[in-house]
Amino acid sequence: MSSVWKGPLEMIDEFRWRIPSHYKQGMRADAVVVTDSEGLEVARDGEALEQLANSACLPGISGPALAMPDIHSGYGFPIGGVGAMRLEDGVITPGGIGFDINCGVRLIRTNLELADATPKVKSWIDRLYRDVPSGLGTRGPIQLSASEVRKVLERGAQWAVHSGYGSEADLECTEDGGKMEAADSAAVSARAMERGMPQLGTMGSGNHFVEIQVVEEVSAPDVAKVLEIHENQIVMMIHTGSRGLGHQVCTDYLATMNAALKKYGITVPDRQLACAPFESPEGQRYYAAMACAANFAWANRQCITHWVRQASAREFGSTPESLGMTLLYDVCHNIAKIEEHCVDGRPRRLCVHRKGATRAFPPGHKDVPAAYRGVGQPVIVPGDMGRNSYVLVGTQKAMEVSFGSTCHGAGRLMSRNEAMKAQSPAQVRQSLAQAGVYARAASKSALAEEAPEAYKDVNDIVDITHKAGISIKVARLRPLGVVKG
Repeated sequence: MSSVWKGPLEMIDEFRWRIPSHYKQGMRADAVVVTDSEGLEVARDGEALEQLANSACLPGISGPALAMPDIHSGYGFPIGGVGAMRLEDGVITPGGIGFDINCGVRLIRTNLELADATPKVKSWIDRLYRDVPSGLGTRGPIQLSASEVRKVLERGAQWAVHSGYGSEADLECTEDGGKMEAADSAAVSARAMERGMPQLGTMGSGNHFVEIQVVEEVSAPDVAKVLEIHENQIVMMIHTGSRGLGHQVCTDYLATMNAALKKYGITVPDRQLACAPFESPEGQRYYAAMACAANFAWANRQCITHWVRQASAREFGSTPESLGMTLLYDVCHNIAKIEEHCVDGRPRRLCVHRKGATRAFPPGHKDVPAAYRGVGQPVIVPGDMGRNSYVLVGTQKAMEVSFGSTCHGAGRLMSRNEAMKAQSPAQVRQSLAQAGVYARAASKSALAEEAPEAYKDVNDIVDITHKAGISIKVARLRPLGVVKG
């Protein structure tokens, strides 16, 4: 039976609520939830707010611990959690990043219109289902030696592009160019390598997907023009992460961090927040391994993009180039990065943990691709397979109040077991068909586990981020067909 939050919540403004640092012993900062009054009531149910308060106890935290409106319970941080740690006296924690390191999403433009796609959605999805490896434990068509996997871990999406799975233009529209420089494959265990070797170019299970969508509504035409999207245009969304390799990296380093607690005399209110000083040998080694997993995820999405392009070209008897299949952007959700933010009126380099949260940098920021620098970083927000997804852009306000962060998706309301009990896969498939969405799944349970009713309504989540000013709505996307992992 889930608990209900009984602690203090102070209203800062219409879309921010504070858990003050005096709430519990050990809090080194306030904790702040970005949501509205209705979302706050949903967040009260379960452990998420307690997890948020616990994350404010971490040594070296700068500013408040934060949660985005898609907040729900997770491991360590709540999903939707953001924590910025000082480098000199702060920590790094796997619980603030997650098991699926660099789980993320990318959006591919096409020059197809709704009328072009409608007659082909079923056969197109069937082809994607056949041609894009998906599901738990799936082996992909790319078989690599251990030495070649190390190159993937250290070069990321750049390895994929230079191996023929895309173009330099893809890298220009991928966060960090698809590569974290901190990666050192020597920090990754043999077991993690073993798990990753057969899985490159595979989608995995759970909420991962490939989806055919239509741009249903444009709310910021000038920005949409820069992003090269328009109403009735067909786009494709890919959502997946670092597969078994990332999971193993997290598992390995949780043991390391538990030992580090005692070594460095660190006390945390929850063992799921096991951590080490960022500048310690353990902290640096984990950061290097996490960067490797992040690079694997970028390479993975890049290879899947190649399969998606090839399958789509076959379906239309064309080429990816003729179909205009260009990458709009790729963002990651579960990651820690060194970034510069203004704290107490001066710039500070911080290790920003984002766990189920998306970077949302503003216009003019040096890390926004040159093509988009005038409008801000694109933010790709997937919804559930029966409702909408969104394209947003980052804002200056996000830099001021959320360390340049916004939501990452809809956020779960039900556990997978609860969702399975609520509806059968056949019922979910039927309701999706009635909504005009054709779905294929790698397992019988996947559709029920990922039923739209298992999630908050992404339209509500995005409305909050828009009204709170931490990201701005550009376009609403509607699903036509989906392949679930």
